Amino acid sequence: MSPGIDALLEQARAGLHRLTPQQTVEAVRGGALLVDTRTELQRREQGDLPGAVVIDRTVLEWRLDPASAWRIPEATGYDREIVLVCRQGYSSSLAAASLQTLGLRRATDMIGGVDAWLAAGLPTTDRPADIRP
Repeated sequence: MSPGIDALLEQARAGLHRLTPQQTVEAVRGGALLVDTRTELQRREQGDLPGAVVIDRTVLEWRLDPASAWRIPEATGYDREIVLVCRQGYSSSLAAASLQTLGLRRATDMIGGVDAWLAAGLPTTDRPADIRP
């Protein structure tokens, strides 16, 4: 019998040092890579985050693994701090745990997702999103 998604989410989060929206801003100022995994529709509805790189969840591990032939230039090493965001902070927790399994030990996510970002009054940007296919 399956333990269920709630248990899987709890297990994923147990290994993460999750950040608040304000802590995320500070982490990015300190050099962390902010990765937005929301869908195009969600980004259209909520707006894009300043400085975020948009990576579809289906290719996330390939783009961020420094040993991958399909990595993005920002995937510079396994010590790189990476903060994932999604709409509400659920799928980003699972994705961050997956990245940690790859060896990206400083991968984490933002508590509450972009909903929390907006509730905190943090800005979105009108600039085109930095989409990495």
